[in-house]
Amino acid sequence: MNKNRYIFISKSPGDTVALGSRIASQFRPNDVVALYGDLAAGKTTFTQGVCTRLHADQPATSPTFTLINEYSGDLPIFHFDCYRIKHPDEIIMLGFDEYLEKDGVVLIEWPENIAAHIPEDCLELHLSYVDDHTREIVIRSPRELEL
Repeated sequence: MNKNRYIFISKSPGDTVALGSRIASQFRPNDVVALYGDLAAGKTTFTQGVCTRLHADQPATSPTFTLINEYSGDLPIFHFDCYRIKHPDEIIMLGFDEYLEKDGVVLIEWPENIAAHIPEDCLELHLSYVDDHTREIVIRSPRELEL
């Protein structure tokens, strides 16, 4: 599948939150977002922007120890953190496939740990450090986005 490619330079956490908000305004039910990047690269910060735009019932936090946070909003938001997943099939025991069909938005941190279960038509964000304050965010989307 060919994906549209965009590059965004974030100069601050606020820029990353704003990007999450802009992209969230274009979400459709059952969209899946794979968030790639090192620790503290901005994956949860991006998710905070999504939650703000979709009027989530609470602020986004990292679900590292719970594996999933669910938020009610304009669309349901299902925020997975797969950092602690040791075997890709562990995600199936959490009902992952069912979340993909709940008419919400699924955000996945550390998707490389469950690569076999990530839909091909997902939106991908690859966040990388440029320096202490700057991140390069490469976006690959199955449809055109307005950034």
